[in-house]
Amino acid sequence: MENRILLASPRGFCMGVERAVRMLEETLRREEGAVYVRREIVHNNALMDRFKSMGAVVVREVDEVPEGGLVVFSAHGVAPSVRERARARRLRVVDTTCPLVEKVHKEAVRLREEGRDILLIGEPGHKEVEGVMGEAPENIRLIHREEDVAALEGIDGSRAAWLSQTTLNVDETARIVERLRERYPLIQGPPQSDICYATKNRQAAVKSIAGECGLFIVVGSVTSSNTRRLAEVAAEAGAASALRIDGPEELDGVDFSGVRTVGVSSGVSAAEEQLERVLDYLRKKGYAQVEERIVVREGVPAGEP
Repeated sequence: MENRILLASPRGFCMGVERAVRMLEETLRREEGAVYVRREIVHNNALMDRFKSMGAVVVREVDEVPEGGLVVFSAHGVAPSVRERARARRLRVVDTTCPLVEKVHKEAVRLREEGRDILLIGEPGHKEVEGVMGEAPENIRLIHREEDVAALEGIDGSRAAWLSQTTLNVDETARIVERLRERYPLIQGPPQSDICYATKNRQAAVKSIAGECGLFIVVGSVTSSNTRRLAEVAAEAGAASALRIDGPEELDGVDFSGVRTVGVSSGVSAAEEQLERVLDYLRKKGYAQVEERIVVREGVPAGEP
C-alpha cells in the first residue's frame, strides 16, 4: 500500500475562533492607538505572534492597560471581576467571547440565582474555566477527573447541577457525568450540552480514522485544550501513536519507518496555513496520497447561539 495521509474533516477553525480573529483584525486596522489584548485571544502561538507583529500588545491583566485605553477580551471569556476592573479604568472593550462560552456563563448565573451547588467539569487553570467560576465563586466546585466526584463533600444532592467547559473530551466528560448521576440522582444538567458542536465534530472525525493510522498528528498549540483532547481521542480510538505539534519542525526527530498511514487533524484555534505546512512536510517524507474523510458537513446546529 502506498504511504498516505488520512485527513480528518471537520478540522481547524470553528465559528467562535473565526469570529474572534476577525474582530481583532478589524480592531487593529481601525484603531490608530495601541490595542491591548488580555492574554491570548485564542490558544494559538503562531497566530498571536502575527497579531503582535500587527501591533497588538499582549498583557496579562487589564491593570496593565493605560486608563482610557482599548482592551480586547479573548474568545474564552472573562470573569465579571475583570469587566469591573476594566470599567473602573474607563477602558474601551472589544469582547470576542464565543457565544457558546457565553451560554455557559449565563447558565452559571441562573444556577447561582437559584441557589444551587454547581459542579463544573473542566480543566484547572483554563481561561474559560476561570471566567465561568468567576460568575458564582461561592457556588461552584471544579471537577477535573472521575475520581474527583468521590471526593466531593457538602453538596446538597437535591440542589446540585453540573456544567462543563466547552472543549473537553466528550467520552471522558460523559463518564464524569455518569459518576455524578450515580452519586446525586437528582442532579440537574444543562438544557443543551455545554461541549460545543465544533469540539464534538472534530473528535468524531478523529475517531473515524484513528484506527487506520500508524501515527496521528494533531496541529495546534499546547495551550489549546481542544487540541490536546484531539490527540487523546486519537490514541484512545486506536492510533498506534499520537502527537500534538505546533508545526512541522517538531517532526524532525520522529521515526516514520513502518508508518504507512498518517492521520492528520487540527484544533479549533489552528489556522489552515499551519496545517498546510505540516502536510507539505509529510508529502516530502513520501506521503503523496491524501484522502480526506468527511464525517459531517459543519454548520451551526439548530439551538446553538
